[in-house]
Order: sequence, then C-alpha cells, then structure tokens
Amino acid sequence: MATAIRLARRGSKKRPTYRIVVADSRRARDGRFIESIGYYNPLNDPSVVEVDADKAKKWLACGAQPSNTVRKLLSLKGIV
Repeated sequence: MATAIRLARRGSKKRPTYRIVVADSRRARDGRFIESIGYYNPLNDPSVVEVDADKAKKWLACGAQPSNTVRKLLSLKGIV
C-alpha cells in the first residue's frame, strides 16, 4: 500500500484547520485515513503546528511520502 502523509481539511467555510494524517495515497483528500498524527491551524498568529514526532518518524521509516506542505511543516518542527 502506498501511504502518504498529508493534510485533511477541517473547519467551516473560509475558516480552515487541517489534520496531518497518514492515508492511502489513492484515497480522497478528506476521506478515510489510517492515523492522525497532528494538526495545523494557519489562522492563528503565529500559525499553530502540533505533530506527534514519534508517530511521524515511524511512518517516514515505513516509507510514507509526505506532501510538499507537510514536508515544510515537519522541517519546521525538526522532524525531517
């Protein structure tokens, strides 16, 4: 199974928040996911990023590919 670490949109219209999830890469963006490993709120000043580093490292070691945005967020946290 090809897994991806990506953002799943939550929140209401024009007020997005995102979950950082591990999902099958063939699933829909907001569809079923395997595990939630954190969240991202871009509306706060400064933006809030919370990631479970142990889970993220475990999934990266298993071969999960992060999206470009998630790669930037993980590098901000010092995980990648």
